[in-house]
Amino acid sequence: MKIGIVGTGMLGEAVGLHLLDVGYEVTVFNRTKEKTENLKEKGAMIVETPKHVAENSELIITVVKDADAVNEIIFGDSGVMLGKHEGMCIADMSTVNPNSTKEISKRVISNGIDYLEIPVMGGPNVAINGKLVMMVSGEKEVFERFRNIFESIAEQSFYLGNTGTAHSIKLAMNLQIAMLALSLSEGITLTKKAGFDPEIFLKILNSTYFKTGMSEGKAHQMISESIEPTFTLANLKKDLDTINDAADSFNAELPMAKIARKIYADATEAGFGDIDYTGIISYIKELSKK
Repeated sequence: MKIGIVGTGMLGEAVGLHLLDVGYEVTVFNRTKEKTENLKEKGAMIVETPKHVAENSELIITVVKDADAVNEIIFGDSGVMLGKHEGMCIADMSTVNPNSTKEISKRVISNGIDYLEIPVMGGPNVAINGKLVMMVSGEKEVFERFRNIFESIAEQSFYLGNTGTAHSIKLAMNLQIAMLALSLSEGITLTKKAGFDPEIFLKILNSTYFKTGMSEGKAHQMISESIEPTFTLANLKKDLDTINDAADSFNAELPMAKIARKIYADATEAGFGDIDYTGIISYIKELSKK
Protein backbone atom coordinates (compact mmCIF):
# COMPACT_ATOMS: atom_id res chain seq x y z
CA MET A 1 0.00 0.00 0.00
CA LYS A 2 1.51 3.31 -1.12
CA ILE A 3 0.69 6.32 1.06
CA GLY A 4 0.91 10.01 0.25
CA ILE A 5 1.07 12.91 2.68
CA VAL A 6 0.28 16.48 1.73
CA GLY A 7 1.32 18.86 4.49
CA THR A 8 4.38 18.14 6.61
CA GLY A 9 4.06 20.47 9.55
CA MET A 10 4.79 19.01 12.96
CA LEU A 11 1.94 16.47 12.83
CA GLY A 12 2.23 15.52 9.15
CA GLU A 13 5.97 14.99 9.47
CA ALA A 14 5.58 12.76 12.54
CA VAL A 15 2.87 10.65 10.89
CA GLY A 16 5.07 10.25 7.81
CA LEU A 17 8.14 9.27 9.82
CA HIS A 18 6.15 6.66 11.70
CA LEU A 19 4.72 5.17 8.50
CA LEU A 20 8.24 4.93 7.07
CA ASP A 21 9.47 3.27 10.26
CA VAL A 22 6.83 0.53 9.99
CA GLY A 23 7.63 -0.16 6.34
CA TYR A 24 5.20 1.80 4.15
CA GLU A 25 6.21 3.59 0.96
CA VAL A 26 5.51 7.28 1.49
CA THR A 27 5.32 10.11 -1.05
CA VAL A 28 5.31 13.65 0.30
CA PHE A 29 4.52 17.20 -0.78
CA ASN A 30 4.84 20.37 1.25
CA ARG A 31 4.89 23.95 -0.01
CA THR A 32 7.98 24.67 2.11
CA LYS A 33 10.37 22.01 0.89
CA GLU A 34 12.72 22.38 3.86
CA LYS A 35 10.02 20.78 6.01
CA THR A 36 10.38 17.52 4.07
CA GLU A 37 14.09 17.01 4.76
CA ASN A 38 13.68 14.60 7.69
CA LEU A 39 11.24 12.51 5.68
CA LYS A 40 13.58 12.45 2.69
CA GLU A 41 16.44 11.23 4.88
CA LYS A 42 14.22 8.37 6.11
CA GLY A 43 13.36 7.29 2.55
CA ALA A 44 10.25 9.24 1.56
CA MET A 45 9.88 10.32 -2.05
CA ILE A 46 9.55 14.12 -2.20
CA VAL A 47 7.53 15.45 -5.15
CA GLU A 48 6.76 18.88 -6.58
CA THR A 49 2.95 18.96 -6.44
CA PRO A 50 -0.08 17.31 -4.79
CA LYS A 51 -0.87 15.90 -8.25
CA HIS A 52 2.38 13.92 -8.14
CA VAL A 53 1.48 12.63 -4.67
CA ALA A 54 -1.80 11.31 -6.07
CA GLU A 55 -0.11 9.63 -9.01
CA ASN A 56 2.12 7.67 -6.62
CA SER A 57 -0.35 6.87 -3.83
CA GLU A 58 -3.43 4.81 -3.05
CA LEU A 59 -4.20 6.64 0.21
CA ILE A 60 -3.49 10.37 0.43
CA ILE A 61 -3.47 11.92 3.91
CA THR A 62 -3.95 15.70 3.96
CA VAL A 63 -2.70 17.59 7.02
CA VAL A 64 -3.05 21.31 6.32
CA LYS A 65 -4.19 24.51 8.00
CA ASP A 66 -7.89 24.83 7.18
CA ALA A 67 -10.70 24.08 4.72
CA ASP A 68 -9.39 26.63 2.20
CA ALA A 69 -6.05 24.84 2.17
CA VAL A 70 -7.75 21.44 1.81
CA ASN A 71 -9.73 22.73 -1.16
CA GLU A 72 -6.62 24.17 -2.77
CA ILE A 73 -4.49 21.04 -2.52
CA ILE A 74 -7.31 18.84 -3.80
CA PHE A 75 -8.91 20.97 -6.52
CA GLY A 76 -6.36 23.70 -7.25
CA ASP A 77 -3.74 23.97 -9.98
CA SER A 78 -1.58 20.83 -9.77
CA GLY A 79 -4.01 19.49 -7.14
CA VAL A 80 -4.63 15.92 -6.06
CA MET A 81 -7.63 15.47 -8.36
CA LEU A 82 -5.44 16.00 -11.43
CA GLY A 83 -3.59 12.82 -10.47
CA LYS A 84 -6.67 10.78 -9.60
CA HIS A 85 -6.86 7.08 -10.42
CA GLU A 86 -9.01 4.09 -9.63
CA GLY A 87 -8.89 2.93 -6.01
CA MET A 88 -7.52 6.21 -4.69
CA CYS A 89 -8.77 7.67 -1.40
CA ILE A 90 -8.24 11.07 0.17
CA ALA A 91 -8.24 11.09 3.99
CA ASP A 92 -8.26 14.52 5.63
CA MET A 93 -6.45 14.80 8.97
CA SER A 94 -6.75 18.59 9.12
CA THR A 95 -9.01 20.35 11.63
CA VAL A 96 -11.80 21.95 9.60
CA ASN A 97 -15.40 23.08 9.85
CA PRO A 98 -17.66 20.01 9.46
CA ASN A 99 -19.85 21.95 7.04
CA SER A 100 -16.83 22.53 4.81
CA THR A 101 -15.77 18.89 4.92
CA LYS A 102 -19.25 17.82 3.78
CA GLU A 103 -18.92 20.03 0.71
CA ILE A 104 -15.39 18.83 -0.02
CA SER A 105 -16.40 15.18 0.42
CA LYS A 106 -19.38 15.55 -1.92
CA ARG A 107 -17.22 17.12 -4.60
CA VAL A 108 -14.46 14.49 -4.30
CA ILE A 109 -16.90 11.57 -4.40
CA SER A 110 -18.68 13.06 -7.42
CA ASN A 111 -15.34 12.72 -9.22
CA GLY A 112 -15.23 8.98 -8.47
CA ILE A 113 -12.71 9.17 -5.62
CA ASP A 114 -13.24 7.96 -2.04
CA TYR A 115 -13.04 10.42 0.84
CA LEU A 116 -12.66 10.04 4.60
CA GLU A 117 -12.14 12.51 7.42
CA ILE A 118 -9.60 11.26 9.96
CA PRO A 119 -8.83 14.01 12.52
CA VAL A 120 -6.69 12.88 15.44
CA MET A 121 -5.93 13.69 19.05
CA GLY A 122 -2.31 13.76 20.15
CA GLY A 123 0.68 15.78 19.01
CA PRO A 124 3.79 14.88 17.00
CA ASN A 125 5.44 13.39 20.10
CA VAL A 126 2.60 10.83 20.14
CA ALA A 127 2.25 10.45 16.37
CA ILE A 128 5.89 9.43 15.94
CA ASN A 129 5.11 6.24 17.89
CA GLY A 130 1.73 5.52 16.30
CA LYS A 131 -0.17 6.34 19.50
CA LEU A 132 -2.70 8.86 18.22
CA VAL A 133 -6.46 8.63 18.80
CA MET A 134 -8.30 8.84 15.48
CA MET A 135 -11.88 9.76 14.66
CA VAL A 136 -13.14 8.54 11.27
CA SER A 137 -16.16 9.49 9.19
CA GLY A 138 -17.18 8.45 5.69
CA GLU A 139 -18.14 5.18 4.03
CA LYS A 140 -17.57 2.23 6.37
CA GLU A 141 -16.25 -0.04 3.60
CA VAL A 142 -13.64 2.57 2.66
CA PHE A 143 -12.53 2.80 6.30
CA GLU A 144 -12.24 -0.99 6.44
CA ARG A 145 -10.10 -1.03 3.29
CA PHE A 146 -7.50 1.18 4.94
CA ARG A 147 -8.03 0.07 8.54
CA ASN A 148 -4.55 -1.49 8.83
CA ILE A 149 -2.92 1.83 7.99
CA PHE A 150 -5.10 3.76 10.40
CA GLU A 151 -4.39 1.24 13.16
CA SER A 152 -0.70 1.76 12.52
CA ILE A 153 -1.08 5.52 12.92
CA ALA A 154 -3.43 5.41 15.92
CA GLU A 155 -3.67 3.11 18.92
CA GLN A 156 -7.42 3.78 18.96
CA SER A 157 -9.69 4.46 15.98
CA PHE A 158 -13.34 5.41 16.36
CA TYR A 159 -15.54 4.95 13.30
CA LEU A 160 -18.31 7.55 13.64
CA GLY A 161 -20.47 7.22 10.53
CA ASN A 162 -21.56 10.06 8.27
CA THR A 163 -19.22 12.71 6.94
CA GLY A 164 -18.95 15.71 9.25
CA THR A 165 -19.21 13.75 12.49
CA ALA A 166 -15.48 13.26 13.05
CA HIS A 167 -14.64 16.91 12.51
CA SER A 168 -17.50 17.98 14.80
CA ILE A 169 -16.12 15.84 17.62
CA LYS A 170 -12.56 17.00 16.87
CA LEU A 171 -13.70 20.59 17.37
CA ALA A 172 -15.39 19.64 20.64
CA MET A 173 -12.15 17.97 21.75
CA ASN A 174 -10.01 20.99 20.88
CA LEU A 175 -12.41 23.17 22.82
CA GLN A 176 -11.60 21.05 25.89
CA ILE A 177 -7.89 21.58 25.27
CA ALA A 178 -8.31 25.34 25.12
CA MET A 179 -10.40 25.46 28.29
CA LEU A 180 -8.02 23.20 30.25
CA ALA A 181 -5.00 25.26 29.25
CA LEU A 182 -6.74 28.46 30.36
CA SER A 183 -7.95 26.94 33.62
CA LEU A 184 -4.51 25.61 34.54
CA SER A 185 -2.87 28.89 33.55
CA GLU A 186 -5.16 30.86 35.82
CA GLY A 187 -4.85 28.38 38.69
CA ILE A 188 -1.06 28.48 38.53
CA THR A 189 -1.04 32.26 38.22
CA LEU A 190 -3.44 32.67 41.16
CA THR A 191 -1.30 30.40 43.35
CA LYS A 192 1.90 32.27 42.43
CA LYS A 193 0.30 35.64 43.13
CA ALA A 194 -0.87 34.35 46.51
CA GLY A 195 2.76 33.63 47.34
CA PHE A 196 2.72 29.83 47.18
CA ASP A 197 4.58 27.26 45.10
CA PRO A 198 2.16 26.27 42.27
CA GLU A 199 3.53 22.73 42.44
CA ILE A 200 1.50 22.42 45.67
CA PHE A 201 -1.62 23.39 43.69
CA LEU A 202 -0.83 20.72 41.08
CA LYS A 203 -0.09 18.06 43.69
CA ILE A 204 -3.48 18.58 45.33
CA LEU A 205 -5.31 18.91 41.99
CA ASN A 206 -3.77 15.68 40.73
CA SER A 207 -4.86 13.81 43.84
CA THR A 208 -8.50 14.57 43.05
CA TYR A 209 -11.22 13.62 40.58
CA PHE A 210 -10.45 16.84 38.68
CA LYS A 211 -6.99 15.85 37.47
CA THR A 212 -6.35 15.59 33.73
CA GLY A 213 -3.57 14.41 31.47
CA MET A 214 -2.62 18.05 31.02
CA SER A 215 -2.47 18.74 34.76
CA GLU A 216 -0.34 15.63 35.29
CA GLY A 217 1.90 16.29 32.29
CA LYS A 218 2.34 19.67 30.68
CA ALA A 219 1.25 21.73 33.69
CA HIS A 220 4.61 21.23 35.41
CA GLN A 221 6.35 22.73 32.37
CA MET A 222 3.76 25.51 32.28
CA ILE A 223 5.02 26.67 35.66
CA SER A 224 8.52 27.19 34.29
CA GLU A 225 7.18 28.40 30.91
CA SER A 226 9.61 26.04 29.17
CA ILE A 227 7.34 24.09 26.85
CA GLU A 228 8.56 22.73 23.54
CA PRO A 229 5.79 23.48 20.98
CA THR A 230 3.79 20.46 19.87
CA PHE A 231 0.78 22.52 18.73
CA THR A 232 1.12 26.27 18.51
CA LEU A 233 -1.00 28.86 20.26
CA ALA A 234 -1.82 30.42 16.86
CA ASN A 235 -3.10 27.07 15.59
CA LEU A 236 -5.39 26.69 18.58
CA LYS A 237 -6.63 30.24 18.02
CA LYS A 238 -7.43 29.20 14.42
CA ASP A 239 -9.34 26.18 15.73
CA LEU A 240 -11.28 28.37 18.16
CA ASP A 241 -12.33 30.50 15.17
CA THR A 242 -13.55 27.32 13.45
CA ILE A 243 -15.32 26.12 16.60
CA ASN A 244 -17.22 29.39 16.91
CA ASP A 245 -18.09 29.49 13.21
CA ALA A 246 -19.40 25.91 13.39
CA ALA A 247 -21.37 26.68 16.55
CA ASP A 248 -23.04 29.63 14.83
CA SER A 249 -24.00 27.44 11.87
CA PHE A 250 -25.51 24.85 14.25
CA ASN A 251 -27.32 27.58 16.21
CA ALA A 252 -25.37 26.58 19.34
CA GLU A 253 -24.55 29.24 21.91
CA LEU A 254 -21.07 28.62 23.37
CA PRO A 255 -20.25 31.64 25.56
CA MET A 256 -16.99 30.22 26.95
CA ALA A 257 -15.77 29.35 23.45
CA LYS A 258 -16.25 33.00 22.47
CA ILE A 259 -14.26 34.18 25.49
CA ALA A 260 -11.49 31.64 24.80
CA ARG A 261 -11.28 32.78 21.17
CA LYS A 262 -10.77 36.39 22.26
CA ILE A 263 -8.08 35.48 24.79
CA TYR A 264 -6.16 33.37 22.27
CA ALA A 265 -6.60 36.04 19.58
CA ASP A 266 -5.26 38.73 21.93
CA ALA A 267 -2.33 36.50 22.89
CA THR A 268 -1.51 35.87 19.23
CA GLU A 269 -1.63 39.59 18.46
CA ALA A 270 0.65 40.20 21.45
CA GLY A 271 3.33 37.98 19.89
CA PHE A 272 2.71 34.63 21.62
CA GLY A 273 1.43 32.78 18.53
CA ASP A 274 4.49 30.64 17.81
CA ILE A 275 4.80 29.09 21.27
CA ASP A 276 2.97 26.00 22.50
CA TYR A 277 -0.75 26.49 23.10
CA THR A 278 -0.21 25.96 26.85
CA GLY A 279 2.07 28.98 26.66
CA ILE A 280 -1.15 30.96 27.07
CA ILE A 281 0.10 31.05 30.68
CA SER A 282 2.81 33.47 29.55
CA TYR A 283 0.14 35.82 28.20
CA ILE A 284 -1.89 35.49 31.42
CA LYS A 285 1.30 36.32 33.34
CA GLU A 286 1.77 39.48 31.25
CA LEU A 287 -1.81 40.54 31.96
CA SER A 288 -1.17 40.09 35.68
CA LYS A 289 1.66 42.65 35.51
CA LYS A 290 -0.64 45.38 34.23
